[in-house]
Amino acid sequence: MSAGSVEVRHLAKAYGSVRALADVSLTIRGGEVLGLIGPNGAGKTTLFECLAGQLPADGGEFLRNGHRLSPLERAELLFYLPDAITPWPSETLAWCLDFADGYFGATPGRRDQVIEELQLEPLLRVRMGALSKGQRKRAVLAIGWIAPQPLLLVDEPFDGLDLRQTREVGDALRRHAAAGRTLFLSIHQIGDAARVCDRFVLLSGGRVRGHGTRHELCVQAGDIGAAASDLEEAVLALT
Repeated sequence: MSAGSVEVRHLAKAYGSVRALADVSLTIRGGEVLGLIGPNGAGKTTLFECLAGQLPADGGEFLRNGHRLSPLERAELLFYLPDAITPWPSETLAWCLDFADGYFGATPGRRDQVIEELQLEPLLRVRMGALSKGQRKRAVLAIGWIAPQPLLLVDEPFDGLDLRQTREVGDALRRHAAAGRTLFLSIHQIGDAARVCDRFVLLSGGRVRGHGTRHELCVQAGDIGAAASDLEEAVLALT
């Protein structure tokens, strides 16, 4: 099932007097890898939690192919993987993947395919709580890949991975998207985002400061008088 075109319009969220998100609007195109970039405290995690329904938004709407989504329809559309979580810490990775496979009713062979793609075979007998940070990140990604929702939100997919692991997971994410999944990734490192993502949303101070491809962001930076020849310079100029 394709995610289609997903729109977020005028999303707002405040914590008391602090406005975490202010009039955030963006579009996620079906089959793309969209990167969410911004400094610490920009509101990236709050945005993902509001999209996933984990936090109630103060305002805004969510649409798919022009149709306004109910909370149930949104849950059927997207699956969210937060950063720094350890699901079922006392269970082995094999148990967790078996549970996800049965719970989601995955297609036959999907579990084994995900294990191969993320190189998880040596870790299957290890308890989730005993995995290293990078290993746990790949294990959680595997659960997200088994989930059937067509749009996958991932907060910091490369956190805890070394250079080689980052490249391997980045390549796997690209293959995953090429197979039909839409990905929305919050990524801290600009270089990693540039290698993996098709387009970008720049968030700072709870507001969208730019959106588009690398070239389009460089043009937007030039419109405000900043000479930007690459994504990193464009991000610095716009945020």
